[in-house]
Amino acid sequence: MQIYSNWLGLKEKHNNLVVGLGNFDGLHLGHQKLIGDLVARSREVGGIPAVFTFVPHPMEVLKPKEVPPMILSRDVKRKMFADLGIEVLIWVPFTLDFARMSPEDFIVTVLHRHLGVRAVFVGYNYTFGHMGRGTPELMIEYGKNLGFEVKVIKPVTIDGQPVSSTLIRSLLADGEIVEAAKYLGYCPFIEGEVVYGERRGNTLGFPTANIEVESNILVPANGVYSVKVKVGKDIFLGVANIGVKPTFHGRAYNRTIEVHLLDFSGNLYGSNIRVYFTRRLRDEKKFHSAGELIEQIQRDINEARADASGQV
Repeated sequence: MQIYSNWLGLKEKHNNLVVGLGNFDGLHLGHQKLIGDLVARSREVGGIPAVFTFVPHPMEVLKPKEVPPMILSRDVKRKMFADLGIEVLIWVPFTLDFARMSPEDFIVTVLHRHLGVRAVFVGYNYTFGHMGRGTPELMIEYGKNLGFEVKVIKPVTIDGQPVSSTLIRSLLADGEIVEAAKYLGYCPFIEGEVVYGERRGNTLGFPTANIEVESNILVPANGVYSVKVKVGKDIFLGVANIGVKPTFHGRAYNRTIEVHLLDFSGNLYGSNIRVYFTRRLRDEKKFHSAGELIEQIQRDINEARADASGQV
């Protein structure tokens, strides 16, 4: 996959671009439907499947106090785009100057003149241009005049509920892992570097990997989860604790992500690992003693092993 930070000159480098527009946070089932249709159409017309999106999320520039946490990091999203069949990724820096561009200018100047798009794919609720005035209907109108197709993807629904990044964020924030996975189309996960922690897990007999994730990434609600952990090419079962470790600290203690890998031995410090959340086992709670905590951890491990048949 080739990646560009602007659209200038791409018409000459890539003929017949079939472009998907959007933020694509989470790359959930709705996004997967759009990209799947886009890739299929590009094959039909001998085109090149592409995505045009922004970094950072437009809300970080327009309303920084209201920007939502991201479901996926930029690096993870890039890899997933490639896995879904995207060959050209146009990742444009979002600025206030760009935000002032009218919808009409975006269509005529960017999509038509510089990209020479063969087709454009958008979601049913996609908006663009200054003040979000651009709509799929406007895109269709201009597409007819300028000679490119516009495909508007209808909402993908699960149990009558439209799939959306907003809904998925809400579910993850509530710890509703299984429900979120239904809309994502895959187990929710985080990636991060294993860093040094308090090493209290070693003294309890359950060594843990403390994971540091990017500050703008959404971490599920505090609690204990059964997980699958990808270390290199290997997958291990595990139990993750997200929270403030109230048995040993007050509630004001910094939130941490700790994972105990089952049937694993080795040094993970400095490694990047991926943690797939398969089920929320329980709330985080304060125990009266270390012994009581150890007994509960063993019960959590037994439950995690019972979840071993879950798919990542």
